[in-house]
Amino acid sequence: MTETRLTPGDAAPEFTLPTADGGTVSLDTYRGKRVILYFYPAAMTPGCTKQACDFRDNLGRLTDEGFVVLGVSKDKPEKLAKFAERDALTFPLLSDPDLTVHQAYGAYGPKKLYGKEVVGVIRSTFVIDGDGKVEQALYNVKATGHVASLTKKLGLS
Repeated sequence: MTETRLTPGDAAPEFTLPTADGGTVSLDTYRGKRVILYFYPAAMTPGCTKQACDFRDNLGRLTDEGFVVLGVSKDKPEKLAKFAERDALTFPLLSDPDLTVHQAYGAYGPKKLYGKEVVGVIRSTFVIDGDGKVEQALYNVKATGHVASLTKKLGLS
């Protein structure tokens, strides 16, 4: 499996994905805004819940600074709806069950898990500018403390 890795300045791959609430979201809907697009392995798991709640708790600040937050996983919309309801997540959760968008962003591929190499979802975050270009491409991020680290990188801390 060849690994695609995006770097700052690359055009962010376009997508349209189903949401937890039954709608769809396209990246081009947010042209003119800065987007934080994050990929996580699975809804309702401890690490992914911690990360999603961290984005939720910082959403007001990020929104005030002009950011839109979008979370993407391979989970079906029904599971994402339960996740959003259970944890009061107020930003769009997108479903990419065939991993097409994960692969376009390099968020699926070989990774280390408990010291073994496996193929799976790589916890990743991308900051996309208003013109659709990648500002930051962060791979193998930690679930805990990631939002604080990201806000610091964005100069918001």
